[in-house]
Amino acid sequence: MKKKKWCSFFLAVCLCAFMLSGCGTGKSSQSEDNSKKTEQKEDNSEKEAVENTADTSERTGVRIGALKGPTAMGMAQMLDDTQYEFSIAASPDEIVPLIVQGQLDIAAVPANLSSVLYQKTNKQVSVMAVNTLGILYLVENGEAVKTAEDLKGKTIYASGKGATPEYALNYVLSANGIDPRKDVTIEYKSEHAEVVAALAADQTAVGLLPQPFVTTALMKNKGLRVALDLNDLWESSQEEGSRLVTGVIIVRNEFLQENPEKVNKFLDAYKASVDFVNSDAEAASVIIDAHDIVAKEVAVKAIPECSITFVEGQEMKTMLSGYLETLLDQNPETIGGAMPDDDFYFQR
Repeated sequence: MKKKKWCSFFLAVCLCAFMLSGCGTGKSSQSEDNSKKTEQKEDNSEKEAVENTADTSERTGVRIGALKGPTAMGMAQMLDDTQYEFSIAASPDEIVPLIVQGQLDIAAVPANLSSVLYQKTNKQVSVMAVNTLGILYLVENGEAVKTAEDLKGKTIYASGKGATPEYALNYVLSANGIDPRKDVTIEYKSEHAEVVAALAADQTAVGLLPQPFVTTALMKNKGLRVALDLNDLWESSQEEGSRLVTGVIIVRNEFLQENPEKVNKFLDAYKASVDFVNSDAEAASVIIDAHDIVAKEVAVKAIPECSITFVEGQEMKTMLSGYLETLLDQNPETIGGAMPDDDFYFQR
């Protein structure tokens, strides 16, 4: 999330808290009747608060937040399980306030955003697993690009400036001896559809797109092909087990401490769901379509290319910390200003 958005969001949260505090402060009563009415209202408010607390304690469903795309696709086998209450969002901006306000227990978020949340919430969240690896691909019209070196002199259209796509692309280019500022021309678009349109207008250019949008674009334009997998390029330039981590699963620490058994049960169910999705794309795509995450015909083709995974424990820590360190070197703000400490990584 961009710094400006973070500032706006937290200012809004603070403003809401201030307004709520103000609403709770009334003027002094000037008559005995008004005083009694005030006391009665306070008693009713206290009663409502107790009732609301009771309702919360009786709630049994674990509240899960996920994003349309690979993160929610990996949860397909769990979506109809009444043990879980799912909130499927189109953007991380919709998920973040729910986590901060305690309205979600567990959430799938972009990898760098998990670190930002850890810093911004004063370490009130932990990361439990990596659920999506690199889903970024370079596509082109024709057969001109076969290696990273072939990108020299090319125009690359991409979306995601100031986010993971930009930093991942810059890193991969630099690791292969290509100066992102001198050896290529990178033009950022606001939407994926604009990238595809730009490729149609410039047949010699290359586009950077994520799954499942790559699959959608290939289905609409038979002339496009996947030239390079950014995940493969990332891994080939790393020496310490870092991976191009796209998404992770985080948990609010308060929920984790109070419900360790539910958290473990969720992780087991999620792992089983990922195995199901990757082993039976046809069946998974039916569920994914039914929940309006991705259309069936796109999902069934995209699943094998979406790098949907489940990695926890020390392996998760190694690949995620290496990824965050790479982002830290380019722009510390993308991970909240500093590397998270060991407490960030939950290992059961």
